[in-house]
Parts: sequence; structure tokens; C-alpha cells
Amino acid sequence: MRRLRYPAILAGFALFVAGCGSSAPSGALTQLPAAEGDLNLVIWVGYAEKGENGAEFDWVTKFENDTGCKVHTTDGIDSPNMVSLIATGQYDGVSASGDATLRMIAAGTVAPVNTALIPNYADVFSGLKGQPHNTVDGVAYGTPHGRGANLLLYNTDTFPTPPTSWDPIWDPSSPAAGKISIYNSSIYIADAAMRLMNKNPELGITDPYQLNDAQFAAAIDLLKEQNKIVGEYWGYSSDQITSFGSGAMLAGTSWQYQYNFIKGENKDAPVGVIKPAEGTTGWSDTWMIAKNAAHPGCMYRWMNWMLSPEANAIATIYFGEAPVSQKACDFADTWQNGAYKGHCDSYHATDESYFSDVKFWSTPRADCNDANDATNCKDVDAWIEAWATITGA
Repeated sequence: MRRLRYPAILAGFALFVAGCGSSAPSGALTQLPAAEGDLNLVIWVGYAEKGENGAEFDWVTKFENDTGCKVHTTDGIDSPNMVSLIATGQYDGVSASGDATLRMIAAGTVAPVNTALIPNYADVFSGLKGQPHNTVDGVAYGTPHGRGANLLLYNTDTFPTPPTSWDPIWDPSSPAAGKISIYNSSIYIADAAMRLMNKNPELGITDPYQLNDAQFAAAIDLLKEQNKIVGEYWGYSSDQITSFGSGAMLAGTSWQYQYNFIKGENKDAPVGVIKPAEGTTGWSDTWMIAKNAAHPGCMYRWMNWMLSPEANAIATIYFGEAPVSQKACDFADTWQNGAYKGHCDSYHATDESYFSDVKFWSTPRADCNDANDATNCKDVDAWIEAWATITGA
């Protein structure tokens, strides 16, 4: 226990030293406050585990013991839901995906971060720093949690030959027709846009998140056709785990997490998962601090902890995504007597080429989010409205 706690003590000391006289972006903390005793978070399911789903998967208890910050979590259903929750002012921070981060920044509900108060930030891969989904005018609005690709989950009895494309969820004659599982969020419109990028290049789509009227209309039409063969729109990962585990669904958009969970419960379950050859959408999540956080000292300590080799390795192993640093990769290789050795290789943590065809979630904007000050793209509200029409919500 002493050996495990010693690095945390050093990290706390480094935080204190970094807070003395450090420069900070406007609106960010200049010094680290004392820990306030509580931390209220909005999270993706699986981002703050305390051992309920496997005793070894507990990175919250040690944080609470080391800092005195009691962690309270609220699960977000999807990004729009998380945007709404953080806007209530009841939370200290959020694990936001790229389709929510810019909305929160624009709304002023989250604050810039002073990375000098987060010593583990220095170890983060350069490819995860200064990204357009969480950095504005060179100012960071959070710290990375991990990254991953949206994948095709499929029933291996239905598809004995592993598919290599997204055809099983789009083709009206798919063997999975009527039993297709689709992520229930307006951001999924981008998946239709990516399909069109490959199948209808004449539309001129270059960014699946920034669509003009014609491009958007084509994506919506495609999704309406897909709706005829969809069996479920899932919100919580647990819903899809249940439907695939029972065989009720046979193909769908998914995360590595669902596959890992199903196989963990039943290694013989007939499920497979792939990243299709056409490329895919994906996520790169960010821990963000609320502008008026009641417990900023605890939130900064949490952001630093989630970048530590131990917490980041265990959390990304649990969820099924790429860690954010080489130190986290090294920890993952030795954790649990090497049971997860090669985790970073499996998730391509250091392979930027793997992510070259992954279009990370981003916020749809009327100005097309480019340098030309365009105003002819559909904004996020239009996406949400269209998605409700497609799904009948």
C-alpha cells in the first residue's frame, strides 16, 4: 500500500509547486485550491469505475483515499444530454466528446484549464494536445481521457465470414435486416455523411460534421432508408450489450467496450467487431471543468489523476480505448501480472496512421467550422431536429 500511495503523494506535491506563481489563460485557475471534499461529475458510463463491474477495475477509490474528494457521478445518455446537464451548474466537470465540447465552450459553461497545475499533462501524446475539438485560440479547455473508433459489431453466426465494410448496416438486403442496432444520437448523421463520401463523391462532402443543405438532405434521406431495417436505436451501452448478448440484434454501430463486455461474460458468445475499410467516426473525450465548479480543487486533482499512468491505463483497458501516454501504455503492459500486455498495440495508441481515417466527433456549426466564415452549414440544432424525425422520438 505504501508503495502504491507514494507516487500520489509526489503528484500532490508537484501540483502544489506548479501552482505557485504559474501563468494561466484568462478564466483559468492560477493556483490549486485545497481539496473541497466532494466531486460531482457527468460521465460516459464506464469512465469512473469503483469495482462494481470487476474488483480490479477501480480507479475511484484510490483517488478518494489520496485526495479526500468523494466522487459522485451522473451518467450521460448522449452528448446533447451532457451539454444540458453541465449547463445546470450542478456539476464540477464532465467527460465530453467532441460533439459537445465546442458547444460547452461557446455557451461559457466550461472554463479554460491551466495545464501547469496538471503535471501529468506533460506526458500526453502530442497527437492529443491542442486539438480543434477542445482548444480555442491556443487555449486548452480540458485534458484528454482517451480515444477510440466507432466499430461494426456483428453476429458471427450470421456473418461467418467477417465483413470488411459497413454494408451490413446499410444494405436493405443485409442478412441482419430488421435486427440492426444503431447509436441513438444526432451525431450519427455523420456516419451517413461518411457513407456518402464513399458512395456519392459528387456531393463534395469533405467533413462529415459540416454539411451544407444538399449534403445534409442526402444524409437524412439515407438515414430514412436505413430506418426501415433498423431493429433498435441504443442509447446506453448496456442496452446494446443485452440485445447482442441475447441474439436479438445481429449487426450495428458499436464501441469496443460492448464487445469486451459481452466476451467477458461469455467467451463463446457469437460476436465479432471490426473497423471497416472505409474508415469510421470516433471519439476523443475530454475532461472539462465547469466554469463555476463548486469543487475546482477536486476537479483539477481528478484531471491530473486521470492522466496518471495507473488510472489512465486501467480506465482505458476497462472501456476499450487507446491510452493517452506512453507511461500509461507501460503500466498497462505490467498490470495484473501482464494480463493486458499489448493493450496499446491493440488500440493503436501510438499509431497515428490508424486514426488517419477516423473522423472524431465534432460539433456541427452554421459557420462550417472553417477559416472562411461560411454560414451555409447545418448547425447542431438542425441535426437534433432531423434525428428526432428519423427515429420518431
